[in-house]
Amino acid sequence: MVTSQGECLGTYGPFPVESPWWAEVGPVAERLTAALGVPVMVLRLVRVEGGEGARDGHVTYHAEALARPRDGLLGAPPPDAADLLRPAPRRSGWATAPGLREALSWAREALRAADRPVDGDVRQIKSWNLSGLFRVPTVRGPVWLKALPEFATWEARAIDLVAQVDPELVPSVVAADADRRLMLLEHVPGEDCWEASDDVVQTMIRRWSAAQLEIARRGRAAPAGLTDRTPRTLAGLTDRTPRTLAGLAHGLLDGEAATGLTAAELSAARRLADDLPAMAAALEECGLPDTLVHADFHCGNWRSDGRRTVAVDFSDSHFGHPAVDGLRAGDFRPAEHRDRATAAWIAAWSDLVPGSDPGRALVLAEPVKCVMHAVRYQEFLDGIETSERIYHEGDPAGEIRAALAGAAALQDAGVRLGRA
Repeated sequence: MVTSQGECLGTYGPFPVESPWWAEVGPVAERLTAALGVPVMVLRLVRVEGGEGARDGHVTYHAEALARPRDGLLGAPPPDAADLLRPAPRRSGWATAPGLREALSWAREALRAADRPVDGDVRQIKSWNLSGLFRVPTVRGPVWLKALPEFATWEARAIDLVAQVDPELVPSVVAADADRRLMLLEHVPGEDCWEASDDVVQTMIRRWSAAQLEIARRGRAAPAGLTDRTPRTLAGLTDRTPRTLAGLAHGLLDGEAATGLTAAELSAARRLADDLPAMAAALEECGLPDTLVHADFHCGNWRSDGRRTVAVDFSDSHFGHPAVDGLRAGDFRPAEHRDRATAAWIAAWSDLVPGSDPGRALVLAEPVKCVMHAVRYQEFLDGIETSERIYHEGDPAGEIRAALAGAAALQDAGVRLGRA
């Protein structure tokens, strides 16, 4: 459904696209731009017929033509055209025509101020409830414009914390707006690390762990040792430490997340919530400091050109326990390679904090990590418009079930939790 300047012009399609993922709207925008002869960008997903897991099926999008195309290229406007243009609660800024234009205008001005004027057409890559992503050509190479929702505005802050201790680990932030809803990132050459070698993975884990430890040390308000567990956080980051999650769990179970659970699962989940303070205490006994956590630290969120490996996508980052990243580091890799990633994480923290027990921390952190994800997914659902809930509906309940399975595994293994 194509609009321009507040008017629904008509419909285009259906047509096939190469990417099966709903959020990867770049091919859709390119097809529309070529067909209509004017720049067109996708604002948002309207509905999906068929498909699941954020992919496949027949997807209807709302797209905005940035200039009016000539007549005769589009089908008749849909019967619900008025609904298409009506404001909706919690709609992302970049999912509206004014918000999209504002973001692109801000990027141009920010790049001009940075002596990097735009040099070519902006290319849309992604648009969904968690971000809008655009590749912007400049006279000195490409940069990336990322638009963020209110529940992820700390991304530039997280990148800055890492850059202060190891600038080669993160992309450079070229500019960020005052509300931290928009930022421009320097392009990172290379490829995503889905097929990274064990050497690349192990090196990245060691460097990331060292950066986390240094961030924790710098973030402590007093020169206390790592055994001092006085609660402290890092400015600008959401607190998702195990003790804080223990306080959030019951509230989560009193809300929408509980509707996806059976009565037996909900009862077990409430018992787990009661046990979380003891799990948090047991994690503290392992000797690792709370610090900046990426929270989606798998190889698909790294880029490498063979010389430098960089972590990207800090939208889920928070102040929490580093074992969350240790558990994620081996995901999406074959089993034997996953085990090597786990071993590398344990070895890294054993060297960094002598006397600590990172292996035990990984075991204890599994149900805590799942509770963190359940809280995060509920934040998504609470902060996005109705049509885009399809991306995340059922996810909080799914993570609660995973937490129950992790807690049951601890019990079966006779793992001692300690005292709250």
